[in-house]
Amino acid sequence: MTELRQRSFREDAPPEDKELESEAKIDGETASDSESRADPVPPPTSVDDTPEVLNRALSNLSSRWKNWWVRGILTLAMIAFFFIIIYLGPMVLMMIVMCVQIKCFHEIITIGYNVYHSYDLPWFRTLSWYFLLCVNYFFYGETVTDYFFTLVQREEPLRILSKYHRFISFTLYLTGFCMFVLSLVKKHYRLQFYMFGWTHVTLLIVVTQSHLVIHNLFEGMIWFIVPISCVICNDIMAYMFGFFFGRTPLIKLSPKKTWEGFIGGFFATVVFGLLLSYVMSGYRCFVCPVEYNNDTNSFTVDCEPSDLFRLQEYNIPGVIQSVVGWDFANTIPGHGGIMDRFDCQYLMATFVNVYIASFIRGPNPSKLIQQFLTLRPDQQLHIFNTLKSHLTDKGILTSALEDE
Repeated sequence: MTELRQRSFREDAPPEDKELESEAKIDGETASDSESRADPVPPPTSVDDTPEVLNRALSNLSSRWKNWWVRGILTLAMIAFFFIIIYLGPMVLMMIVMCVQIKCFHEIITIGYNVYHSYDLPWFRTLSWYFLLCVNYFFYGETVTDYFFTLVQREEPLRILSKYHRFISFTLYLTGFCMFVLSLVKKHYRLQFYMFGWTHVTLLIVVTQSHLVIHNLFEGMIWFIVPISCVICNDIMAYMFGFFFGRTPLIKLSPKKTWEGFIGGFFATVVFGLLLSYVMSGYRCFVCPVEYNNDTNSFTVDCEPSDLFRLQEYNIPGVIQSVVGWDFANTIPGHGGIMDRFDCQYLMATFVNVYIASFIRGPNPSKLIQQFLTLRPDQQLHIFNTLKSHLTDKGILTSALEDE
């Protein structure tokens, strides 16, 4: 009877499962046979990871209010940690971003490994971490070359690594690809290519977007703090509105989310974003790009803020004024894994980076001068004469000399 039920299950299985089973057959042996010989995997159990001190302090509360207080306390702790790392400066922020990226990568890769670990895919985890190392070497090398140009040109080993950086990065990746080809096993071709794609999609989602977080940071702290703070605000306010007013389910994927929480979180985040941007735009330390000072070997934040960060007066059409009736010129309007907390942060970082590249960023004079100084003397002289002729033709150079 047991054999009859197993045969019936295989007949009713979807085509994909039948394909995987047929691929795993070797001399009459299937993957299910190898699983039966492996140690049985215990069913997942729900583990309460709440600190014991909080369990004792909140033991008299209902599970609903206990979860409220646990999430609230841990949220305040994470916000305090967020302020501390901002105070510690750009280098610490870069290290924190890298640590979060590694943890997110680990969580996603572990999902794929747990699903297919019974097939004993060779070198899967080793190659996944190797590709993470290669991609980080490429992206961080690009960042160092771009934002620490003077330091790189001053140190001979760094200059050589910078000159051949992309070739080294490609060689490292090609080595990993060759290792993947050598690890292919005939019975697992399809699964191995599937997991190879899983690794690369994970790298695209996690590593590429975390690299954009660092780029946003160097454009000015406001581009780092405001987007992250808005996501945090949305998470908190959506939870609070849903906790107190939630009645209508939002999506089946997350049954605890409600329309009331979604709408309340949206409007609260809009108001919070306006207020935070208004306050931070008045301080140079937040709006000026973060640049490396070669003389002091430290980061400096000093510039003349652009018009983007200055209050502007706009004329609202009369129709809108009559409808709204406000004078806008005087109006200032519990937790899962690491990936659960930072999935929206990565998407927000991508949007901010695209926004800066499209509407904010312009030519950087300091970077142009740094590159100019690395040219040969004859190249520098050619650029100087070209620029002199251009300024003279426009009358700018003549006017400047007359003023002197």
